Amino acid sequence: MSMIPRIGIIGGGFAGIMTAVNLIKKTTTPLELYIIGERSNFARGTAYESYLDKHILNVTTGKMSAFPDQPSHFLDWVMSRPSFRDLPKDIVSSSFLSRNLYGDYLCELWQESIKIAEEKEINVVELVDTVIKLTNTEDGIELSFLNSPSIKVDKCVVATGNQIPKNPSIPNLPFFKSPNYFQNPWKKECVGDVNSSRPILIIGNGLTMVDTILGLQDHKFKGEIYSISPNGFNILPHRHTGLTYQAHLEEIHDKMSLKELTSVIHKHVKIVRQFGVSAEPIIDALRPHTQRIWRNLTVVEKQFFMSRLRHLFGVARHRIPLHIYDKIQKLRIDGLLHIQSGKIIDITETDRGIDVTYFDKKQRKTQFLNVSRVINCTGPETDFSKLENNFLGQCIHDGIFYQDELKLGIQTNVENFKVKSKDGMEHSNLFTLGSNLKGELWESTAVNELRQQANAIADIILAEENFIDGSNK
Repeated sequence: MSMIPRIGIIGGGFAGIMTAVNLIKKTTTPLELYIIGERSNFARGTAYESYLDKHILNVTTGKMSAFPDQPSHFLDWVMSRPSFRDLPKDIVSSSFLSRNLYGDYLCELWQESIKIAEEKEINVVELVDTVIKLTNTEDGIELSFLNSPSIKVDKCVVATGNQIPKNPSIPNLPFFKSPNYFQNPWKKECVGDVNSSRPILIIGNGLTMVDTILGLQDHKFKGEIYSISPNGFNILPHRHTGLTYQAHLEEIHDKMSLKELTSVIHKHVKIVRQFGVSAEPIIDALRPHTQRIWRNLTVVEKQFFMSRLRHLFGVARHRIPLHIYDKIQKLRIDGLLHIQSGKIIDITETDRGIDVTYFDKKQRKTQFLNVSRVINCTGPETDFSKLENNFLGQCIHDGIFYQDELKLGIQTNVENFKVKSKDGMEHSNLFTLGSNLKGELWESTAVNELRQQANAIADIILAEENFIDGSNK
């Protein structure tokens, strides 16, 4: 190990940057930090550098602090800005603000941390490149890049975030090379330069679909939009802001089976419905307990949840602001948005456009569409072995990483965030967090979880180096 510890962080989004921020904030001794991202938008990542200011957070301002021990940090930052200074703080706290504004907040935090790093003699290197190979050697972790020389670090944090969606399963694989197919729905190109005289298809009916529709509208698209997913559109608005319900928590314990847990939730859903309240407050109250509940489930129960209950849970858990919901509903009423529950059978591009064949679950028959483009909004790929040109897949192949039984993430000891190898042994110098822990924790992608994990990993790394709490190795 080098005299000054070298720490590599793969990922320049929220999880990676906040890990670095906490390391800089807490260390008592100089470090070398390598922050590696594929784009130069360090701190923003994909989530908070949107091509549209109308893309807003799905969590209220008062709950979006980057620090677990400073719950009003983001709210206070917002209130200090000239455009918010004279507004009622309680209203702003309960509002849903722009993702780009949140990105500004994270960038400012990062720039402040870089200044602190200089004062503490911490060398911070921002490396814009793609990791193509990770090798765990006897004297550290070697990272190889697409364009830059390889580097060796003593400890490495994999904070890669969400992957792009997987392609739908269709026979006509050459379609995926079409310039009219957009696998990455978070790129501006997918909503730009669209002919309103021709309909488009969005595969998937979740929150990313909503963002895509808003992007199309902002680019003056006035044509018809078709959206196909297995369950159709069931996104709910935030209808009970501020309402809490916790009676069911008294009946929930660690040794409950999934069937028993579901029974308790159903009982209390019936209770609140008598008062005109839907299930969202019941699911919200589970949030602090979800990770523990998930970890206590058997593999069979997790598989059942994924196949039968995941969608219902997601509907109540992931909601959108009411005014956005109203926009989506108006498009449906006006006949411009068509929501289909079904399965894509095949997609073929011809001289007259893109022919889409799908099975309509409601009508129970095969249907056909002709569209000008297809945008994939099915959600991130989690089976890393299927990722192309990605070091995560290489790590799976080499046995450095090992995925959970449901292929949701990387097997990790969530007490210390150390990645496990294929033989079940922990890597002493390799950590991960965020969406890579979905298989272990289920709830591991929102700011609430990421800020706690980033803070904890920084503490663990510094404690192992004896560079925290005034001690010095």
